[in-house]
Amino acid sequence: MVEWTEAERAAIVEVFAKLNYDVVGPNSLARCLIVYPWTQRYFGGFGNLYNAAAIMSNPMVAAHGTVVLHGLDRAMKNMDNIKATYSELSVLHSEKLHVDPDNFKLLGDCLTIVIAGQMGNSFTPDMQAAWQKFLSVVISALSRQYH
Repeated sequence: MVEWTEAERAAIVEVFAKLNYDVVGPNSLARCLIVYPWTQRYFGGFGNLYNAAAIMSNPMVAAHGTVVLHGLDRAMKNMDNIKATYSELSVLHSEKLHVDPDNFKLLGDCLTIVIAGQMGNSFTPDMQAAWQKFLSVVISALSRQYH
């Protein structure tokens, strides 16, 4: 089990409080699909992903990006039991979707970049440290079924 300080908990809650889910989620997923084009293979049913403009304007990418962010919100609300919270998602991603677990980290990195851009100077190094710890726990929970 991960130990969270009160400062870390507060920082993570603050990040979520400042997020516009309908902007950050879609932009993060789109960035991931553009920067790491091999991740597109999991989204074959999303239609046109042929270039950055098509990805950025794709409503299915936008909708799924928002879903992903709401999924992270579930982890924030269950910080003391993230592995159990994500057990079904881990099975889904490993056994049905066959997602390479390294892609969770790539998406997390893109999410961090988008959040930093949105929050600017208010995304302090301490806040980022708490955020990175949070993402590491989420990624570990999502990757659990693979081990």
